[in-house]
Amino acid sequence: MANEGLTIEKRGDGVAIVRMDIPGEPMNTLKSDFIDTFTEAFSSIESDADIKAVVFTSGKKDSFIAGADITMLEAVTSAEEGERVSREGHKVMNRIESCPKPVVAAIHGVALGGGLEVALACHARVVSDSKKTQLGLPEAQLGLLPGGGGTQRLPRQIGVQAALDLMLTGKSINAKKALKLGLVDDVVPPSILLETAATLALSRIDHVPHRESFIEQLRDKEAVTEFALSKNPVGRKILFDQARKQLHKQTRGNYPAQDLIIDIVKTGLEDGFEAGLAAEARGFGRLLTTPEAANLMSIFFATTALKKDSGVDDPNVEPREVKKVGMLGAGLMGAGIAYVTTSVAKIPVRLKDRDADGVMAGLRYIRGIIEGRVKRKRLSERQADALMLQTTGATSYEGFQDIEVVIEAVFEDLSLKERMVRDVEEAGPDDVIFASNTSSLPITMIAAASKHPETVIGMHYFSPVHKMPLLEIIVTDQTADWVTATCVKLGKKQGKHVIVVKDGVGFYTSRVLAPMMNEAAHLVAEGVPIEKIDRAMLNWGFPVGPIKLTDEVGIDVGAKVGKIMVDAFGDRMAGPDSMQALIDDDRLGRKNKRGFYLYD
Repeated sequence: MANEGLTIEKRGDGVAIVRMDIPGEPMNTLKSDFIDTFTEAFSSIESDADIKAVVFTSGKKDSFIAGADITMLEAVTSAEEGERVSREGHKVMNRIESCPKPVVAAIHGVALGGGLEVALACHARVVSDSKKTQLGLPEAQLGLLPGGGGTQRLPRQIGVQAALDLMLTGKSINAKKALKLGLVDDVVPPSILLETAATLALSRIDHVPHRESFIEQLRDKEAVTEFALSKNPVGRKILFDQARKQLHKQTRGNYPAQDLIIDIVKTGLEDGFEAGLAAEARGFGRLLTTPEAANLMSIFFATTALKKDSGVDDPNVEPREVKKVGMLGAGLMGAGIAYVTTSVAKIPVRLKDRDADGVMAGLRYIRGIIEGRVKRKRLSERQADALMLQTTGATSYEGFQDIEVVIEAVFEDLSLKERMVRDVEEAGPDDVIFASNTSSLPITMIAAASKHPETVIGMHYFSPVHKMPLLEIIVTDQTADWVTATCVKLGKKQGKHVIVVKDGVGFYTSRVLAPMMNEAAHLVAEGVPIEKIDRAMLNWGFPVGPIKLTDEVGIDVGAKVGKIMVDAFGDRMAGPDSMQALIDDDRLGRKNKRGFYLYD
């Protein structure tokens, strides 16, 4: 049997393999017609006496179901319509869950949002051990909440605290973590995924699980602490108050979705599954029409489009392969760029500084980030050591003869950068790309020192590099398209959201940030406490306050950028004279642990 996007293959052992494969789409998403498709398929399965058990899987190569079609959700114009969408989704999930024949999800690749909710409605889940397998409910990142029963089924499956952690952050987890949490029943290689799921489904023919109460499931899982907290009003209050307290430390109340998720999970715990579903549908409809959801969905579409953007208009331009990157400057910025290049892009780096102390400081900084990942059990000690070996240090240009891209992150000094252009062209291959991390100097001025100005470009990262996702690539009128395309591809491999802008003083980001940063500095000069300024901007929704950001960038760097901006745009870009006093007092920011704030 075949429906649009759904096929049923009957095997001789009584197992039906249900494959979802939306035609013409790289990934499966749940569209408006999925309700009828699923309903028809499960009606056929239930009425077919030859089918004893079901395996639900994907026909896509490396994905299960990526969630609901965001375009469909964006088109919803009222809370009532949004609530209706959620309730229709509930009907499908309930139909899967109530199937009298065991249904096992066989998952390879991403199972996100509605995709995970489909899997949760199945009676068991088997996942592949591939790195591509990721499970999560990321709706909060779109200003929404899980609308297909996820707020009720996930806590019943893995416990309230673990479920809230996944739903409030929107993060995804790998197969190993999913097994540890009890979200899945088995993790196997992709080659035996279907057979393992089929065997599990057949083993459950005589005992298809029924939906238990929250308390029954917690008791069965022997989640002693959570059982104690959840079974009485006082315990419940502690559990949810703590969750909300932790949430508001991060969101400061600016995101309504997360607060609603807590409320709805609480409703399901106290009033039962059906009441929880009803609250979920109402909450989903309400959130779908909020400005927060509209803006976050807009960001989602923009970043998705950005992933496909090569940075150049000509579709025939091919980026060159980058096998090795040279890094000039081993400060916080240079070391940070080196780290994302080796750890995320998987490209080795030659890290150069003017002396051995500078190189060692950069390597220590990289080691510190890596050790943090080891402590969080993201890396083993062996993996950490192997990753460190991907960055080698130097105080000369030895080893630069076969490097495709060199990135400089040194002081905002034009003559210094010009000298580096000449040095790199002498030490490297003829077509080596020279990328400047300058935050204000026009790339055209730096390129003027080059014999090959078409290979000079700007790559402006933001501090701390391993946390800040934006990368601003700056092109001049002379920059070659292949150079732009190569640097855009490199930035994406480093895990960055890459924007390409034209050359000019301050580029895009510094032009936007400078007025805010200057005004914050003027407020400090006028006697306003720095904590009050930063707190106000955090409460407004900024991820970091302007004073803290100045420390991250470097007060000396900010002063040099400020002078360049004033020369170009006049006094409206001028900061207070008192900034120089901080520099004279050797308060440079986080890099020397003394700025507006003090650092351990």
